[in-house]
Amino acid sequence: MSMSVDGFVGGPNEGILWLLKSQSEDSIAWTVNTVWQAGVHIMGSRTFHDMASYWPYSTEPFAPPMNEIPKVVFTRNKAFDPAEEGQTTNALKDAMHLRGDKKLQPDSSIVASWTRAEVAYGDLHDEIMRLKQQPGEFILAHGGAGFAQSLVKSGLIDEYRLLIHPVALGSGLPIFSALSNPLDLELVETIAFKGGAVAHVYRPAGK
Repeated sequence: MSMSVDGFVGGPNEGILWLLKSQSEDSIAWTVNTVWQAGVHIMGSRTFHDMASYWPYSTEPFAPPMNEIPKVVFTRNKAFDPAEEGQTTNALKDAMHLRGDKKLQPDSSIVASWTRAEVAYGDLHDEIMRLKQQPGEFILAHGGAGFAQSLVKSGLIDEYRLLIHPVALGSGLPIFSALSNPLDLELVETIAFKGGAVAHVYRPAGK
């Protein structure tokens, strides 16, 4: 996840313009490589609607792995249908504005990778453990912030890949605020990128 230096993964209005200022070719390449390595993408329902409305029509380097790798959307709404449009965020509005006219007309298989995404309605811990028991590469969790908070609080995250951008937002959407006790982490790797962002890879201490 991208994060400000003061610990927010989204600004007060849910926009993403703040993180785009420090993107660079090397940071994009690192992130795309991470996305390609995943065996499955998991996300909350609003982030799912954002991504389903964007990545099938995108020409960006993130689009192929986002479209081709299986998705699981987590929701408490048992009537949730991934094929139906739903509430989106200001992050999608920012992305659509920046994309301009660069838009693909996707084939049906790309659209189907989103409309036929698996939906997880059950207990978060049980659903994550079920996915962990399946063969394949690692599970990559996207947002939104509420979904990420739930994963952090549950202790289910085995590795944090945080891209820290050189900006302080003052307020916004945190992911660690639901912790009842301090979470000790071990630093695995840091990578500084040309645009000023720095990747921090952490694992929970003792794992």
